[in-house]
Amino acid sequence: MVAEAFHGARIDRALAAIAPEFSRNHLQQRIESGDVRLNGLPVRRPAAKVKSGDRLAIELHPTPQSQAFRPQAMALDVLYEDAHLLVLNKPAGLVVHPAPGNWSGTLLNGLLARDPQAANLPRAGIVHRLDKDTTGLMVVARSRASMDALVRMIAARDVRRQYLALAHRPWQGARRRTVDAPIGRDPRNRLRMAVVDLARHAGKPAETGFELLGDADEGCLVFCTLQTGRTHQIRVHLASIGHPLVADTLYGGREAAGMKRPALHAVQLAFVHPVDQRPMAFSAPLPDDFRGGLEHWGLRYNET
Repeated sequence: MVAEAFHGARIDRALAAIAPEFSRNHLQQRIESGDVRLNGLPVRRPAAKVKSGDRLAIELHPTPQSQAFRPQAMALDVLYEDAHLLVLNKPAGLVVHPAPGNWSGTLLNGLLARDPQAANLPRAGIVHRLDKDTTGLMVVARSRASMDALVRMIAARDVRRQYLALAHRPWQGARRRTVDAPIGRDPRNRLRMAVVDLARHAGKPAETGFELLGDADEGCLVFCTLQTGRTHQIRVHLASIGHPLVADTLYGGREAAGMKRPALHAVQLAFVHPVDQRPMAFSAPLPDDFRGGLEHWGLRYNET
């Protein structure tokens, strides 16, 4: 049944809200293949409009992605857990969600094995992501109510996500600065994201706050605060101001200071508990390679 909030919306958008575990692109393909019915009648146009109270039915066929949602036991570093959510410290090399090339061995697979109830939640309760080689803090929902609340909180910028970045070149400009620049697919390389001109290319607003914590001859330690959550946001914004992440070869970085992965660590996470309204704040210790990178360049970070 189409909710009042989607009155007048495109049918693919309404379906995406009903079946969030499937991508909008996949749902568009199902519509075009005649697998979707609107009030009992087939509809083949993803742009067709729906009304409040309309009945939608979809015949879903197995896809590699849907078949990849299988429990796989793995060690997870859980820092906090209650009936509604958990907070974990993700290691480097762990993919968060199944995708082409990584249909198994992901965090989602590990969450399904750890808690069978996670199978009742879209994406096993995952409400935000870290790149494969980014380390640090993630919050995961354990109930539908907390998942919906956390998604709203992230969209409203009520979840504080802060990172440490080891970047190339001594810091330029003010010690504190904000980069407010939209991000979209790089028109010259579809494998990358880039700062884009929204008048010419598709993209979304993106804002990151940066604070210099330490400078060295070859680079700098930067404290990063996400105001939005676009794909590769910190990586793109730092590269756009001349400070690509160490070892981030996709965005102009190179291996240095012993780092062989993009030098980004989700160090702090804070939010109000979505159920009991308690203030929650977490810190993740530096991984060994990141700490070694700081020592190599003679930089320090106070973890207390």
